[in-house]
Formats: sequence, structure tokens, C-alpha cells
Amino acid sequence: MSLLFSPFVSLLARSWWLLLLRGLLAIAFGLVAFFFPGQTIAAVALLFGAYVLADGLIGIANALGRSQRSTGARWLLALWGVLGIAVGVLTFIEPMRTAMVLILLMALWAVLIGVVQLLAAWRLRQVMPGEWLLAVLGLLSLALGLTLAFSPGAGAVAMLWLIALYALVAGVLMVLLAFKLRRINRRLHTL
Repeated sequence: MSLLFSPFVSLLARSWWLLLLRGLLAIAFGLVAFFFPGQTIAAVALLFGAYVLADGLIGIANALGRSQRSTGARWLLALWGVLGIAVGVLTFIEPMRTAMVLILLMALWAVLIGVVQLLAAWRLRQVMPGEWLLAVLGLLSLALGLTLAFSPGAGAVAMLWLIALYALVAGVLMVLLAFKLRRINRRLHTL
């Protein structure tokens, strides 16, 4: 199947700027978490909740975008969004209790998002060069989730730095992928 005729690539390319926004939000979250590790875990829980809630809302907006023909593309993007919204809302409802289980929530979120990102990369592999960026993002998400799940007792600062590093790398990968999609979008509009 040609790159230009893939509904999934067309959907992603038309809304490249949403992925760019997601990447910039991830970078901002990573920088704040890295440079202010002394904040209370409840504040970090709220910051994480705000990030995943915003990421989820953007994902839903992307899934509900105009003139989408591919149900498969929509459900992947919608699932990505719904997972972020659910974890974000849970974090805001009970920030102190969430602080106690934040590491496990983050692990679950990262594993689920990693699986969704790998599914999306697999789907893109035959129609888009550069899909490896999304696959790397999925692998990073899985690695973060599994690390957090199997090492919940690690120090708070070390955990914050791990999360910050993940957010920074994931943000950069999303920004790079967004610019690839922007170029594809321009090609689609020249047809």
C-alpha cells in the first residue's frame, strides 16, 4: 500500500501538530521533574496527572479529527487518549493516595501506552518510513513501565529522574515524528 493512500498515515499527517504538542508537553514535564526533584510526591503526582490528562485529551481530539475513514486508526488514537484521561482524573481525585500508588499507576500507564504505540508502529511499518521512531517510543514506554513495576521501592529522586529522562526522550521522539508527518502532510496537499 502506498504511503499517500494509507488512511492511518493521512490521519496522523493531517494532525501532525497534535503530536508536536504532545512532544512539547512531555519535554516540559521532563524538565520540570528533572530540575525540581525536591518537591513533594503529591505535587509530582498532580504534575503527572496534568500531563497524562492533557496528553489524553489531545489523543481524543486527534481520534475525533475531521474526515477520518479508518476505524482502526481511530481506536488506537482513542485508546491512547482514554488511558491518559483515566489516569489523569484518578490522580486529581485522590492526590495523596495516588502518591502512594503513583509508581504503580505510572508503570501500568507506561506499559499500556507502550503496547498501543508498538501496535501503531507495526501498523505504520509498511506504509511510512520512520515508523521506527514510534516503535522506539513504545519500547521506551514499556521499559519505563516494567522498571517502575519491578522497582517501586527505589528512591523518590532517582524515580523522578528516571521519569524525567523518559519524558524528555519520548518528547524528542514525538517532536521528530511530528516533523516527519508534517512533511508527509505537505506531500499529501500537493497531490
